[in-house]
Amino acid sequence: MKSNLKVNRRDFLKTASMLGAAAPFVLPSKVWGADTAPSNRLTMGFIGMGKQGRYLLNNFLNQETRVLAVCDVDTTRRNDVKQKVDKHYGNQDCAAYNDFREIIARKDIDAVFIGTPDHWHAIPTLAALRSGKDVYCEKPLTHNIHEAVEVLKAVDANGRVLQTGSMQRSSNEFRVACELVRNGIIGEIEKVECSFGDPVRLCDLPEESPEPGLDWNLWCGPAPVRPYNSALCPRGIPEGFPAWRTYLEYGSGGVGDWGAHHLDIAQWGLGMDDSGPVEVIPPADTNARRGAKLVYAGGITVEHKDGFGIHFFGKKGEVLVNRGQFVLVLDGKTVASFTEEQKKKGASGAPETTCSFEVQKAERAYLANAPIKLYVSRQHITDFLECVKSRKKPITSEQVGARSAICCHLFNQSYYHHARLKWDPAKFEFIGGTGDPKWLTRDYRSPWTV
Repeated sequence: MKSNLKVNRRDFLKTASMLGAAAPFVLPSKVWGADTAPSNRLTMGFIGMGKQGRYLLNNFLNQETRVLAVCDVDTTRRNDVKQKVDKHYGNQDCAAYNDFREIIARKDIDAVFIGTPDHWHAIPTLAALRSGKDVYCEKPLTHNIHEAVEVLKAVDANGRVLQTGSMQRSSNEFRVACELVRNGIIGEIEKVECSFGDPVRLCDLPEESPEPGLDWNLWCGPAPVRPYNSALCPRGIPEGFPAWRTYLEYGSGGVGDWGAHHLDIAQWGLGMDDSGPVEVIPPADTNARRGAKLVYAGGITVEHKDGFGIHFFGKKGEVLVNRGQFVLVLDGKTVASFTEEQKKKGASGAPETTCSFEVQKAERAYLANAPIKLYVSRQHITDFLECVKSRKKPITSEQVGARSAICCHLFNQSYYHHARLKWDPAKFEFIGGTGDPKWLTRDYRSPWTV
């Protein structure tokens, strides 16, 4: 892999690429407030400037941050984003790098955003944590279970703040849904159903001619090098989401894409943020793309199937929640409801009826004096920035992000190997003679390792 790194950084970059020893606890170099001058704001570097990275950059630029550098293996993307940042600040100060280790090496950068493909999440995350930087990383937090465990260790060892981009927890409908469940409003929970896409599969894309301006070797990184295909990393400014998510070598399938969001809410509603399932059961049909189940202690199941989004079933009622949709059913009667179908129909002719209205109605009626109150975040990125200042755990901390990702990885392993797996969520290992420790990790292409 070619690099334009300076000679005096060689030792650091070697360490970063191999994810070396932990750095001591370091607070951000700046402390900022509501009216802080630009020179005193939290300084940030952005790694991975695809569609999601560009979208979230806009949000960070308009908050109490100072973006000093951007990184992408695509020349067009990184130069375009550099120009965007420079225009925002009215200068030419934003650096544009091909290699993420240039950002890690900069001591003037307090925090990093990571919006790379999944197979590149853990390595820059760990390098950043160990260099004393806080991290905002997109979901799923890691590409495999071993990486999730290493991130958990690194956050604690280095005293850093990490936010996972599972932003549904910062939306009111999901919090209220989980509070209803956690406070027993729908009775004892019997099962949960979550709707998301297909499990991961091996990449079978044909070879295409490589396109200039893309560092394909670095894009592949810790994954096996394979012939270029534009579906994995289309050149230039992205209009949609590339297909790398589909494939085992780079992504986590639909299970890790939308599953990371919806399983995260299932975990929250079940009070499993510091634990997880004890078993995963594949569908009877070896070719099925739905039907696998996570089993929790006590027998509650979370099943992967097509449906509403997240659907909690209790002995006294049901809670259904998705983005901008919310339904509460008690004793067979729908007491609050706003769905996509109602939206299309004009919410039964009542202009004041919206998702927010129905959520608030349920919250006032059933949660006013509820003993369990969940973390309230009004805006996901703001929550991260506030926690960087306070040094508190954000709403989707490493504990939340890692354990929700592990749910996705267990589902994928069960589908891929068509195996019934028993799991110890405390020790992060297969038990009862099931599974294979090799399934917890991957073979990393040198020089990359976790």
